[in-house]
Amino acid sequence: MTLKDKVALITGGSRGIGRAIAEAFARVGATVVICGRKLYSLEQVALDNERMSGSIVPIQCNVTRLEEMECMVETILQEQGRIDILVNNAALNVFSGSALELGEGEFDRTVEMNIKSVFRMTRLVAPSMCDHRAGAIINIAATAGLRPEPCNLLYSMTNAAILMMTRSYALELAPHGVRVNAIAPGLIQTEMSSHVWKDEYRLREHLARQPVRHVGQPEEVAEIALMLAGERASFVTGQTFAVDGGLMLT
Repeated sequence: MTLKDKVALITGGSRGIGRAIAEAFARVGATVVICGRKLYSLEQVALDNERMSGSIVPIQCNVTRLEEMECMVETILQEQGRIDILVNNAALNVFSGSALELGEGEFDRTVEMNIKSVFRMTRLVAPSMCDHRAGAIINIAATAGLRPEPCNLLYSMTNAAILMMTRSYALELAPHGVRVNAIAPGLIQTEMSSHVWKDEYRLREHLARQPVRHVGQPEEVAEIALMLAGERASFVTGQTFAVDGGLMLT
């Protein structure tokens, strides 16, 4: 596997799954641009991986602000010449509770980040991929988009939307040489899911339902992203890969 001479853009690349994907791509030679709201966190990732075969380039960008996204993509295209791989990873989960108690502010904020940022980033990056007649887009969703989680309407709904966007974009962009796939992780040991894996009772209950009896690691998701980004997956598009320890089987 090699991504030598490839340019990748990863949103939410300073920690968790985004960071693991950035490190996996850089390890096999890619120039990886990571973006997020906190520049110092992004710079630390670049510093920690400065001896990789490829390189990691930090750019501060809030993906809920269109003007910042436009500036970032324009900068990358000017400096790197193209974007070969896009990983839409940035997401949030701001509300857990009864769907009837969900407020419009929480609804709007979640849709802005989880759905609209994917739409905007794809709209900004895909045209140049189509011009080069090559590209890979990977959307990071969650198993909540495949099967709704109790008391988690917003997260489930927005992830389901990402999976349908993936299939729709795949259908339209494939004739232009651009592949679009999604990864739906289950319980992965990240900050977002810490309320589960740090709670001994909830973790034990979860693993009892999960055929593979360990908490997933960000690197395990990154390996699937690495495969989807490369030429070995040239015949794969419009698919969702559940990285969930078999949870969807139960």
